[in-house]
Amino acid sequence: MVIAIKKAEYQEDYKIKFEFSDGEVRIIDFANFLKSAKSPMTKKFLDVDEFKDFKIEYGDIVWNDYEMCFPIWDLHEGNI
Repeated sequence: MVIAIKKAEYQEDYKIKFEFSDGEVRIIDFANFLKSAKSPMTKKFLDVDEFKDFKIEYGDIVWNDYEMCFPIWDLHEGNI
């Protein structure tokens, strides 16, 4: 089965609620990932306004022009 993100909704701080094509719903907190990032390209998403500016493209969550994205299966399993 191919898993896709059907819906992603900003919650608070660095948390996003995901609804996947198989019905799984998961809230993922990206705070630790962002705070431990070494790349300035990733660290810029510590600005909550930048972080909240994501979109769903082809069943995947992306920021800007794929500046930041994650494997769908990892998100589905709650691993980032």
